[in-house]
Amino acid sequence: MTTLAVTGHMDLTDESVPLVRAALRELLESCRGDLTGVSCIAAGADSLFAEEVVAAGGRLMVVIPSQDYRATKVKPEHAPLFDRLVEAAAEVMVLPHETADRAAYSAANRQLLERADRLVAVWDGTPPSGKGGGTADTVEEAQSMGRPVDVVWPPGAARRS
Repeated sequence: MTTLAVTGHMDLTDESVPLVRAALRELLESCRGDLTGVSCIAAGADSLFAEEVVAAGGRLMVVIPSQDYRATKVKPEHAPLFDRLVEAAAEVMVLPHETADRAAYSAANRQLLERADRLVAVWDGTPPSGKGGGTADTVEEAQSMGRPVDVVWPPGAARRS
């Protein structure tokens, strides 16, 4: 069994979405039939990964960072997809943090890494912002734990400025 966790940018350009989706699909092809994907299903990379895990017939495990995450952090345009992915998940873990803050995001990222064999990072290589809990921080944490990291950043991918 292969268990992959995801971290990645939320602010992908519209043009990047199909490029990233295709790159994720290609990466997941090698795991067909024996795949578990672990995701916080945030907008952007997390949800694209989760959609592709489900499309590949994999088992989706969702980690929600806090008790108030759905109500306070999921934007109206992302809510229908968020709800569909929660419904499609084989397991949903809501962390005990009351509010979605850096501590909750860091705890969620730790859960992702503890449950996975590898990390898929939809990441442009930007160094950590210093705030903690971001994509680069999660990549660094995975590397410090000895988890292999597959970086997905296809040619032409970009973030909104």
